[in-house]
Amino acid sequence: MDVYEAIATRRTVRDFEDRPIAVDIVERLLDAGMKAPTNDHLRQWEFVLVNDRKERAKLLRVKDMTSREECDSMLDAFGLSDVVQRSMYHEAMPRQFSMLYHAGCLILPFFKVRDPLLHPTSLSSLNEFASIWCCLENILLAAVSEGIFGVTRIPMTEESEHIKNVVGHPDNYVMPCYLALGYPAKHASRPKQKMFRVQDRIHTNTW
Repeated sequence: MDVYEAIATRRTVRDFEDRPIAVDIVERLLDAGMKAPTNDHLRQWEFVLVNDRKERAKLLRVKDMTSREECDSMLDAFGLSDVVQRSMYHEAMPRQFSMLYHAGCLILPFFKVRDPLLHPTSLSSLNEFASIWCCLENILLAAVSEGIFGVTRIPMTEESEHIKNVVGHPDNYVMPCYLALGYPAKHASRPKQKMFRVQDRIHTNTW
């Protein structure tokens, strides 16, 4: 698949077929991730695969938000008024647990940090954080070429603490998100994308 086609095709999918992803494909996707640029050239990234459903059940402290009223209340509190944006959240919130639990492959990516992630002293303090997201985008784009789609979820503080207890990762490694990958179910919802003209976002020489 052409790289531009992969970029145009990639979508967030939260409903998956009950079908595992072969180990050699997972390794191929992670290898694509490991080819991403990194600030220190060391690619200090590690990946925990949680594909046993019993282990996922122990790991996941995520709840589906099934009440539309509760969801709307949260979106109002965030000040979100765009209709398309709100509809995306209405699609996502009822699937927060199910998308992780039922994915063909659940990956916990980790990156090594020098300083506490949530207390940066400058933009360069976030180099490691920026690099791991380049890795994740490589994985997602490579996945599209395999007919695999995915979704990320950034963990809440209590989720991160629980993951540390269950997985036992070193203190100087941080998990930026869950990465759920799978073959999309036939009924899988694909939220409408807002369209933008890149020409309207380009500034020449000055803003």
